[in-house]
Amino acid sequence: MTTIRKMEEKDKNEVLNMMRVFYASDAVFTNGSEEIFESDVNACVGECPFLEGYVFEEKETIQGYGMLAKSFSTEFGKPCIWVEDIYVKPAYQGLGIGSQFFRVIEEMYQDVLLRLEVEEENERAVHVYKKSGFDELPYMEMKKYVGKK
Repeated sequence: MTTIRKMEEKDKNEVLNMMRVFYASDAVFTNGSEEIFESDVNACVGECPFLEGYVFEEKETIQGYGMLAKSFSTEFGKPCIWVEDIYVKPAYQGLGIGSQFFRVIEEMYQDVLLRLEVEEENERAVHVYKKSGFDELPYMEMKKYVGKK
């Protein structure tokens, strides 16, 4: 049985390795960088109020990880939880771990909007997200970096 728990300092190297694989895959549009990966994991295991990290494990074997970012959606008038990263190692895909993570999130956060981004070509992930109740939004998202890149 997979356990989903908060990311801890002891998980850092394993999560960094998974992030390298995830961000080098076709599932993600950007490639990230070591600096970004380190910053993300440090925020997850530190005191950052905006980012939470979780690991999926069974018998002390880490099967994957997830990261949640917190914000507020004025479009929908409620708190918003962004599923920033969700990665399950190939050996553990298809076991329902992603769906289990969504159920855990829904138990932790009530009356919030859950959002995520997915590459259309990532059909397996799209299927899991739709099965978990996510709907497509009909618009483009844009970004702009301000300050240090």
